[in-house]
Amino acid sequence: MIRTGWLLLLAALTLAAPAGAQKPAGVRAVEAEGTQFRLTLTDGRVLRSPELAGAALVVDTPTGPAKIRIAAVERDPIAKSDNVWLHTMLVENPDGSTSNLCEPGPDGRQQGFPLATRQRRDGGSDNTAPDHFDLVCSAGARAKCVRFGYRPWVPAEERLYKSCVHMVPADYCGTGNPTTRNGMQIDLYDTAGIETPDNDPTQDFEAGWTPEGAVCVRHVRVKENISLDRLVAACPRLAGKVGEMCTEATARTLGATLFNRSRP
Repeated sequence: MIRTGWLLLLAALTLAAPAGAQKPAGVRAVEAEGTQFRLTLTDGRVLRSPELAGAALVVDTPTGPAKIRIAAVERDPIAKSDNVWLHTMLVENPDGSTSNLCEPGPDGRQQGFPLATRQRRDGGSDNTAPDHFDLVCSAGARAKCVRFGYRPWVPAEERLYKSCVHMVPADYCGTGNPTTRNGMQIDLYDTAGIETPDNDPTQDFEAGWTPEGAVCVRHVRVKENISLDRLVAACPRLAGKVGEMCTEATARTLGATLFNRSRP
């Protein structure tokens, strides 16, 4: 089974043409364009995700080639921007069965999309060439951050996206070590006004974020997983930057542009 977050390099693509239709020309290039597949044919035509339902991708993975079929494509109904597309992608198993590439997310969706980014070992993210992309699932941090409105391919939003991929898993140190658990409720907001705070009275300021992780932490999200003392021991750069001193105003002075609230 392919795991979300592995780098998937496109090796080939076949199209299921409608009955009576002319066979498509050969494939010149397959790239990620935002959250869509962009397929360039040798005759110059360009096809994008909505036209590729039924197409089969042969991708290279760390365990060898795998065949993935794009079963369906739809516009994301809750994304902050209108150019986020969700793909239902089925892995064709050796025994002839199929399984969904993605696990269910909090909204029950088992969908994802191509994204021209690479996840580093420290949990951070780097943009890549369009023909070098990952398939990311809506249950994961990278897809969630795009759906929140932080598109890494938009220069004005790239920094917020890179901050978000640490914020979602509560990777305070920015080292790729998540401390959250599934189902935790967070209220995120930013200096660009893409996300605004709900100001739920049951929540309190948690942390301010940059692409390197948290700049200060008022309280940890899941106390069973880590404490402030253990956090400082693991991440010495946060010494003196935890507890009551950490407010939104303080986080802003430390360079944060993304913030979140959660239950204290």
